[in-house]
Amino acid sequence: MTDIKLPEQCETMVDVRAGVDHIDRELVALLARRFAYMDAAARIKTDKGAVRNEARKAQVLDNVAREAEAAGLPSARIRAVWNELVEQSIAYEAAEWDRGRPV
Repeated sequence: MTDIKLPEQCETMVDVRAGVDHIDRELVALLARRFAYMDAAARIKTDKGAVRNEARKAQVLDNVAREAEAAGLPSARIRAVWNELVEQSIAYEAAEWDRGRPV
Protein backbone atom coordinates (compact mmCIF):
# COMPACT_ATOMS: atom_id res chain seq x y z
CA MET A 1 0.00 0.00 0.00
CA THR A 2 2.97 2.29 -0.47
CA ASP A 3 1.39 4.34 -3.27
CA ILE A 4 -2.06 4.38 -1.68
CA LYS A 5 -2.70 7.48 0.39
CA LEU A 6 -4.98 7.68 3.38
CA PRO A 7 -8.14 9.69 2.63
CA GLU A 8 -6.91 12.71 4.57
CA GLN A 9 -3.67 12.66 2.51
CA CYS A 10 -5.39 12.67 -0.90
CA GLU A 11 -4.73 15.76 -2.99
CA THR A 12 -6.09 14.67 -6.38
CA MET A 13 -8.88 12.53 -7.76
CA VAL A 14 -6.18 10.11 -8.94
CA ASP A 15 -5.25 9.64 -5.26
CA VAL A 16 -8.90 9.14 -4.29
CA ARG A 17 -9.57 6.65 -7.10
CA ALA A 18 -6.44 4.66 -6.30
CA GLY A 19 -7.59 4.40 -2.69
CA VAL A 20 -11.12 3.38 -3.66
CA ASP A 21 -9.81 0.77 -6.14
CA HIS A 22 -7.54 -0.64 -3.42
CA ILE A 23 -10.43 -0.88 -0.96
CA ASP A 24 -12.61 -2.52 -3.63
CA ARG A 25 -9.97 -5.24 -4.13
CA GLU A 26 -9.91 -5.83 -0.36
CA LEU A 27 -13.72 -5.95 -0.23
CA VAL A 28 -13.86 -8.53 -3.02
CA ALA A 29 -11.38 -10.71 -1.11
CA LEU A 30 -13.56 -10.42 2.01
CA LEU A 31 -16.69 -11.20 0.00
CA ALA A 32 -14.99 -14.32 -1.36
CA ARG A 33 -14.43 -15.43 2.24
CA ARG A 34 -18.03 -14.56 3.19
CA PHE A 35 -19.42 -16.51 0.24
CA ALA A 36 -17.23 -19.47 1.21
CA TYR A 37 -19.30 -19.55 4.42
CA MET A 38 -22.41 -19.65 2.24
CA ASP A 39 -20.88 -22.69 0.52
CA ALA A 40 -20.43 -24.27 3.95
CA ALA A 41 -24.00 -23.42 4.97
CA ALA A 42 -25.37 -24.96 1.77
CA ARG A 43 -23.36 -28.10 2.49
CA ILE A 44 -24.45 -28.32 6.15
CA LYS A 45 -28.16 -27.50 5.86
CA THR A 46 -30.29 -30.55 5.14
CA ASP A 47 -33.45 -28.61 4.27
CA LYS A 48 -33.54 -25.94 1.56
CA GLY A 49 -36.20 -24.12 3.58
CA ALA A 50 -33.51 -23.39 6.16
CA VAL A 51 -31.56 -21.31 3.63
CA ARG A 52 -33.82 -18.29 4.25
CA ASN A 53 -33.89 -17.39 7.93
CA GLU A 54 -35.58 -14.04 8.47
CA ALA A 55 -34.68 -13.92 12.18
CA ARG A 56 -30.98 -14.38 11.34
CA LYS A 57 -31.22 -11.80 8.56
CA ALA A 58 -32.69 -9.26 11.01
CA GLN A 59 -29.93 -10.05 13.50
CA VAL A 60 -27.22 -9.51 10.86
CA LEU A 61 -28.74 -6.20 9.77
CA ASP A 62 -29.10 -5.01 13.38
CA ASN A 63 -25.48 -5.96 14.11
CA VAL A 64 -24.25 -4.08 11.06
CA ALA A 65 -26.32 -1.00 11.89
CA ARG A 66 -24.79 -0.91 15.38
CA GLU A 67 -21.27 -1.31 13.95
CA ALA A 68 -21.95 1.43 11.42
CA GLU A 69 -23.16 3.83 14.08
CA ALA A 70 -20.12 3.09 16.23
CA ALA A 71 -17.91 3.85 13.22
CA GLY A 72 -19.71 7.15 12.56
CA LEU A 73 -21.39 5.90 9.39
CA PRO A 74 -25.03 6.40 8.39
CA SER A 75 -26.57 3.19 9.70
CA ALA A 76 -29.58 3.31 7.35
CA ARG A 77 -27.34 3.40 4.28
CA ILE A 78 -25.09 0.63 5.57
CA ARG A 79 -28.15 -1.44 6.48
CA ALA A 80 -29.42 -1.00 2.89
CA VAL A 81 -26.08 -2.16 1.48
CA TRP A 82 -26.07 -5.16 3.81
CA ASN A 83 -29.67 -6.01 3.00
CA GLU A 84 -28.63 -6.43 -0.63
CA LEU A 85 -25.54 -8.40 0.40
CA VAL A 86 -27.65 -10.74 2.55
CA GLU A 87 -30.24 -11.21 -0.20
CA GLN A 88 -27.52 -12.04 -2.72
CA SER A 89 -25.92 -14.39 -0.18
CA ILE A 90 -29.24 -16.18 0.31
CA ALA A 91 -29.73 -16.52 -3.45
CA TYR A 92 -26.17 -17.83 -3.83
CA GLU A 93 -26.60 -20.30 -0.96
CA ALA A 94 -29.90 -21.57 -2.40
CA ALA A 95 -28.27 -22.18 -5.78
CA GLU A 96 -25.35 -23.96 -4.11
CA TRP A 97 -27.77 -26.02 -2.03
CA ASP A 98 -29.51 -27.13 -5.25
CA ARG A 99 -26.21 -27.83 -6.95
CA GLY A 100 -25.02 -30.02 -4.11
CA ARG A 101 -28.10 -32.27 -4.10
CA PRO A 102 -28.62 -35.19 -6.48
CA VAL A 103 -31.58 -34.83 -8.80
